[in-house]
Amino acid sequence: MLKKIQQAFRERFNKEPLVIGAPGRVNLIGEHTDYNEGFVLPGAVDKRIYVAIAPNETNTVNVFASQFNESYSFSLDITGPQKGWMNYLLGVSYHIQKQGKKIGGVDLVIDGDIPVGAGMSSSAALCSGYGFALNELFQLGLSRMELAFIGQKTEHTFVGVKCGIMDQFASLHGKKGHVMKLDCRSLEYEYIPFDFPAYKIVLVNSMVSHSLAGSEYNVRRQQCEEGVAILQKHYPEIKSLRDVEPAQLLQHQAELPPVVFDRCSFIVYEKERLLAGCDALKKNDLTTFGKLMFATHEGLSKKYSVSCTELDFLAECAQHITGVAGARMMGGGFGGCTINIVQADAVDVFTKKIQAAFNGLFKITPEVYVTQIEEGTNILS
Repeated sequence: MLKKIQQAFRERFNKEPLVIGAPGRVNLIGEHTDYNEGFVLPGAVDKRIYVAIAPNETNTVNVFASQFNESYSFSLDITGPQKGWMNYLLGVSYHIQKQGKKIGGVDLVIDGDIPVGAGMSSSAALCSGYGFALNELFQLGLSRMELAFIGQKTEHTFVGVKCGIMDQFASLHGKKGHVMKLDCRSLEYEYIPFDFPAYKIVLVNSMVSHSLAGSEYNVRRQQCEEGVAILQKHYPEIKSLRDVEPAQLLQHQAELPPVVFDRCSFIVYEKERLLAGCDALKKNDLTTFGKLMFATHEGLSKKYSVSCTELDFLAECAQHITGVAGARMMGGGFGGCTINIVQADAVDVFTKKIQAAFNGLFKITPEVYVTQIEEGTNILS
């Protein structure tokens, strides 16, 4: 991929580029906890967006997107969003300048091997890679966390997605052989070892699009906030579900509408699972971690109601295949992928079995992506 993008850049712009690789991400455990000010546990993966870039001494950005075979140019005097994928570049350019940083025109070629729609956050990787590239090229002195915020602001203001910080954070801060325990309230983070060379992270695509995810996501937020408002009457110090202990929730179960209780109990116990999962990884105990992943899926399906028949089938099926340490649905829900931790020498058998079983029931073969934890955004050449 590196040689391919360098060649494409030379042919198009007749000069040598700086090449940046920005990875996608997976989240091992800690789902729907970000907007409840809890913890998440993402890692950067070995699938990337590649940005080849060089200054062009003008006020114009010229882009060629290899994946779409599309060219696009825009002036750095940006007023607001336009239509299409270029909003990620427009937004990053705009917000960097908004911080008083001076950038010039650039030529760039973008390519990548992050599967689109697989829940690995190719959009966050694009913002991270492009922002990192501008930061290097023009010596802007922005930190990785500042670049993550610029990516998040781009999603909010130019793309219209009110995302948390996890995806951009993970793409920029990834570390090989480690996942990152990110506190979504303080933004403090800790690297947790995840060094299991005999295992791969395997995503299985349910082939269902997340059509419900947006509207239902807002409903879940409201239900969590409703639970917090009721519990605050007894515990004024509670600011979000992150502050609620299981015993406090159980003590006041009768005051919460049953559906609100279910939503809150998932979040409260998911925090416990994440912290226990970090302890297990520090002890190199993948068996315990895998059991926590299965428990998370059960909670997402039964208590948080964000799964679907296809995801439930994939998670259940994985439990019965030899070599699988853990599995669960990943992401907002209502479609997308399951994440499975599978022994490397069992990946082929796992893939054949899960594809055959899924196809037998749903008459479609799920896509399978094999990946591992890698470095975050960095210079490749």
